[in-house]
Amino acid sequence: MNASTATNAVRVRLFAALREQAGWGERLVPLTASPTSPADLWQRLALDDGSAAGAAGLPPSIRVAINQAFATADTPLSPGDEVAFLPPITGG
Repeated sequence: MNASTATNAVRVRLFAALREQAGWGERLVPLTASPTSPADLWQRLALDDGSAAGAAGLPPSIRVAINQAFATADTPLSPGDEVAFLPPITGG
């Protein structure tokens, strides 16, 4: 990815089981359409990674954070944003 692409990109981070399933934890993804939301990004990443399950849409159990603040899946993204996808948290 060149410098001009990086300036029009978002940093995507996956946590816990999502990271293990995808085989990666962080990557820069260029924003190619406007507006782009976390839900759009999820589908694009699923298709890029060849995951038919993820292509069906962002599961409601997955939490989204933009720039370290929880957000909805339809929040518009801007270049330079950090988008995190977090699986459901369980524990006792």
